[in-house]
Amino acid sequence: MNAPAVTTDHAWLPRATCDSSCVGVAPASSRLVVVLRVTLRVMLVVLLLLGAPMALVPWRGQMRVRQFYCRMVLRVFGVRISVSGAPIRNLRGVLVVGPHMSWLDVFSIGAVLPGWYVARADMFGELTQRLLKIIPIERSSLRQLPAVVETVADRLRGGETVVAFPEGTTWCGVACGSFYPAMFQAAIDAGRPVQPLRLTYHHVDGLISTAPAFVGDDTLAAAMRRLITQRRTLAHVHVESLQLPGADRRGLARRCQSAVGVGVGRRPGQRSDRGHVLAA
Repeated sequence: MNAPAVTTDHAWLPRATCDSSCVGVAPASSRLVVVLRVTLRVMLVVLLLLGAPMALVPWRGQMRVRQFYCRMVLRVFGVRISVSGAPIRNLRGVLVVGPHMSWLDVFSIGAVLPGWYVARADMFGELTQRLLKIIPIERSSLRQLPAVVETVADRLRGGETVVAFPEGTTWCGVACGSFYPAMFQAAIDAGRPVQPLRLTYHHVDGLISTAPAFVGDDTLAAAMRRLITQRRTLAHVHVESLQLPGADRRGLARRCQSAVGVGVGRRPGQRSDRGHVLAA
């Protein structure tokens, strides 16, 4: 549970420039309010754990149960989600990509578009991996990357939706990284389109929230504790247009990166396309 957000092993390992100084939280409530809030949310966690086996049993409504669980996890941490943009119904065999800020991203996207998820092998326990259908990836091992790409391609060929985060590491949500092309090869090999998503987190006043960020030397426990004490966070998923795979993974990565605005410099006080003010 206390794995660092960033590891340093090989020279090609994606690294973010974000650290703890990027993370900000909303003004604190009174101690009594925080204690009551956390107590109620922990009780909800217990109920979710007790009911988790239902989502592991193969049955026709399993996908809806997984989606429900993702929404309930968001609720535990005071997160409300909204969606805009292109329709996403009946998407099958699609590689979904978007910016990566938090351990919460899997649940935020899963609440809208459940599927398989490429995620760090050390981030989730075995039960959560089975529940969320995690395709584990060892960021420190380049040798394992081709096998992960092939697994993703197989899932796409089988009509499954797969969610990946091509930045390769987490950023704070104000600063962004670039999309690495490796995972896009799976869409090209499978001949399946790519669905870019723009995921952002906001305070209730509309300002960009960095409270969910999992960056620098942050630990998972600390990141979860920071968020569970917050009154409310708004997660917004904006669905961009589908991108055909083509034959050039670098070109495909650039197109998807451009679609979601990743890599575009942002400054505190700049307005997003949703009219929100970006602030650290």
